[in-house]
Amino acid sequence: MAQIIDGCLGMAYGVFSTSTLIAMGVPLPAASASVHFSEIFTTFASGLAHLKLKNTHIPLLKKLVFTGVIGGALGAYFLCTFNSNILKAVIAVYLLILGCRILILAHTSNMHILKIKKIPFLGFCGGFLDAIGGGGWGPIVNTTLIAGGNSPKHTIGTANVAEFFVTAVQSMVFFSVIGLCHWHMILGLIIGGVCASPLSAYMCHKINTKVLMICVGIVVILMNLFNFVNLLK
Repeated sequence: MAQIIDGCLGMAYGVFSTSTLIAMGVPLPAASASVHFSEIFTTFASGLAHLKLKNTHIPLLKKLVFTGVIGGALGAYFLCTFNSNILKAVIAVYLLILGCRILILAHTSNMHILKIKKIPFLGFCGGFLDAIGGGGWGPIVNTTLIAGGNSPKHTIGTANVAEFFVTAVQSMVFFSVIGLCHWHMILGLIIGGVCASPLSAYMCHKINTKVLMICVGIVVILMNLFNFVNLLK
């Protein structure tokens, strides 16, 4: 379920999976480590499918990967030593605003084939926040780019490919600092995610751009309203 949502809308695999594991009683660092380790396989399968369907934009990919990897590594180490709900609340509000902007843009013709301004900084923030929150690469990177008027299909496809490299480095840091446990859950996430990856990429390729933007906007708004309310409890 998480991979179909993520591959089609470009977000929510980590948030959905991590939230489920936490609800089962798994500590956040262990949940984030488990999800990111499974994402090495799911993002590889999803990224390969997006490449074959030509949903990617190579110049954007190059700019996202390098700083995304650095941010992801620092975020993974940061999570193992410090956890801040204030930072999560700020990000939730930021994404709520972007979700509303995406819904507005869905009804305009202001669509581009990927502007590349400030992409390295965006990649760094996406990687860092993805690690400390157990998910967030898609909501941060895809939402910001799509809210700027970029093509949803190419944005989602490119970010999915870049995420493979980011999650691989994050997993290495988690493994070196806290080790990996809960192998039965990791295996379940890998099997389900890899099986769903080709289908989700195909859906992303076929769905109408306007419909995709509306779906992304609604998912972002609902997901971050839920996150923000939980932080206030």
